[in-house]
Amino acid sequence: MNIYDFDGTIYDGDSTADFYFYCLRKYPSILKTVIPMLWAFFLFILGVKTKTQFKEKMYRFLTCVKDIDGTINSFWDAHEQNIMPYYKANHKDEDIVISASPEFLLKPICSRLGIKALIASRVDKHTGKYDGENCHGEEKVKRLNEAVPDAVCNEFYSDSFSDAPLAKLAKKAFIVRKNTLTPWDEYVPTFAEKFKKTFLSAEFLMFLIIGVINTFAGSLFAILYRSFIPDNAITFLPDSISRILNDLIAFVPGYITANVLSYFLNSICTFHDYKFGVVKYLKFLLSSLPNLIIQTVMVAIFSGIFRLPSIIVYLMAAIIGVPITFVCVKLFAFGKKK
Repeated sequence: MNIYDFDGTIYDGDSTADFYFYCLRKYPSILKTVIPMLWAFFLFILGVKTKTQFKEKMYRFLTCVKDIDGTINSFWDAHEQNIMPYYKANHKDEDIVISASPEFLLKPICSRLGIKALIASRVDKHTGKYDGENCHGEEKVKRLNEAVPDAVCNEFYSDSFSDAPLAKLAKKAFIVRKNTLTPWDEYVPTFAEKFKKTFLSAEFLMFLIIGVINTFAGSLFAILYRSFIPDNAITFLPDSISRILNDLIAFVPGYITANVLSYFLNSICTFHDYKFGVVKYLKFLLSSLPNLIIQTVMVAIFSGIFRLPSIIVYLMAAIIGVPITFVCVKLFAFGKKK
């Protein structure tokens, strides 16, 4: 048998996202579920809620869809054209589709395509409630073993490396990109895919949240230290140079003080690493040096050239350099290279 993921593999796009916006156009009352969904996503990023709990909150929009079966059928009437040609040419009766998308959404299109075996997330199409876990990653293997205990997979197709557990079970595995198939072990991600994986991730979002906290903490510490430095502390230099040096003298220790807080928050919340140590902190501090250098230059520019107030100088400098710092911290301090 051959096993396929669905979204991005058989279907060109994300069927759940497309269905959500399709329903939103037909039932604008879905807008009332947006804020609770975003809050659930925020809690998911923080690690408070699981992916299943977040998606269950997202699927609450289904309570606003009056004719769910008719809406699903009309959705596939409009979107069946997104099925990739390679699959129609390769289809076999014994194919199995395993997807994180809801079973109720994929059943009609699988029936149209002649796919008899479907394993997907069990979601109530009226309430959005889950029966079990979101069918993703290792859960796909678990569900396959439950449905077909002696399954022998000849070929596996997916658009995502999160499906590596299934790919390991197959004799051959392929990455799918827009109707193009590449052997799993030979695929080289594009720059855009690497960028998306790095900066459109839960890790980076958490890093940004902590970055906001660290920005205000560093700025407050710098302002506190600046209050102890008289404006006329350096009298042998021009006022413009003296102003820059005073701001820098306060900024650097303020940055380092906030950096300690950032280390503990990122260890726990971003990278889920609960083993603290001096060596690891020193790596974290070294990883932050590019950001410190960038921010120091920005302080000099904003303070000396534009003569902005100290609080504005510190805040603007802290915002710049966050992406560079994230990559350095992830690779060097916490060793997250995959």
